[in-house]
Amino acid sequence: DDDEKKIHRRFHKIEVIGKIIDITSVVKQLMIDLVIICIPSASGNVIRSVAAQCEGSNVEYKIVPGVFEILGEAVNVSPIRNVDVEDLLRRSPVTISSRKILSCLADKVILVTGAGGSIGSELCRQICKVKPKHLLLLGHGENSIYQIHRELKKNYPDIHTEPIMCSTTDKQRVEYMIKSYRPHVIFHAAAYKHVPLMQYFPEECVKNNILGTLNVVDMANKYGVEKFVLISTDKAVNCINNMGISKRIAEMVVQSYSKTSQTGFMIVRFGNVLGSRGSVIPLFKEQIARGGPVTVTHPEMTRFFMTIPEASQLVIQAGAIGKGGDVFILDMGEPVNILDMAEDIIRLSGFEPYIDIPIEFIGIRPGEKLYEELLTAQEGTVATKHERIFQTMATEVDKKTLMKDIEELKRLAIAVKRKEIVDKFWKILG
Repeated sequence: DDDEKKIHRRFHKIEVIGKIIDITSVVKQLMIDLVIICIPSASGNVIRSVAAQCEGSNVEYKIVPGVFEILGEAVNVSPIRNVDVEDLLRRSPVTISSRKILSCLADKVILVTGAGGSIGSELCRQICKVKPKHLLLLGHGENSIYQIHRELKKNYPDIHTEPIMCSTTDKQRVEYMIKSYRPHVIFHAAAYKHVPLMQYFPEECVKNNILGTLNVVDMANKYGVEKFVLISTDKAVNCINNMGISKRIAEMVVQSYSKTSQTGFMIVRFGNVLGSRGSVIPLFKEQIARGGPVTVTHPEMTRFFMTIPEASQLVIQAGAIGKGGDVFILDMGEPVNILDMAEDIIRLSGFEPYIDIPIEFIGIRPGEKLYEELLTAQEGTVATKHERIFQTMATEVDKKTLMKDIEELKRLAIAVKRKEIVDKFWKILG
């Protein structure tokens, strides 16, 4: 323990014999077989320090679950587990304003679109904790919607949760659903997010990310939804790929309604989440399990990362404190070098990078950046009452022009005119 006051004191008849920096010497002196990291709130840097000393001493090490795992209901497992890469990127727990969230969500009808996805499903878990009147789980992936509904029924039997099989691209179904259930708050997490794949299918970006958002926004406005929160991405900033452009246009849709609507339309923008489907960490683990190589696009590539529970808690907090027209940016911490992450995952899997598991550089894929940004040059941030949520100035959007452009995109998407869609994307962004 690093607390000086505890050194050489006994707790439950067990003596505190040193600090974290003493691990190497203590392991050698006392012939330790296993080191257990018992600090749920420990930062990634602390865990990295312990792991490095344990690896240098050739001793096994494990960890108790972190605060976000406990809050996220991920701990139905043994209280002690192996250290994972998420532990090395840990930050201190999020401070939540329970009063604000309760007033926004408690005893309300809440709709989450994309409820079967990584962020959507975690939003549902977090929302259940504040006891909504009715939680609607909307999505078009039958397996993922079935799984999250089943999980919530088991863990929150007193909460009225209801699955809704519906694509946001079906405007008539979206209207019927919002008109029938009259949600007070909508979290719009439904979107395509895979950058290289969407480079080949811009028409799907149009249909799902743009038209799907427009359908939900339009009906939220029409039926007097209190708050609408768009889950956006750092790839909507200084866009270079189809997915990012489509999410930027989705942001513009939300902004175009916010000036005149009674609904509080807002946007929450953040970077990558750890362990989401299709993300780099599951890919690396799969490659290691096959014996390698682990493929990294570029040795200097960096990304912002956040755990899924942390991102979801901050999205809910932003929705609670926000009002019409707000654009929030989540504090993602420092960017993470992808090569460093690959090396960490290899070591945590019990192998040595470049010796047991090769690393191969494959080059930047279509639509990828070396690094991501959360702000455009025109946007500046101001602090909010929450230390990890920042607010930026919303850009002016001409709604009439935007709707005309989206109609043109819709026509091109139906005709699968991919080159023309991409050309139109860039014209809209100016």
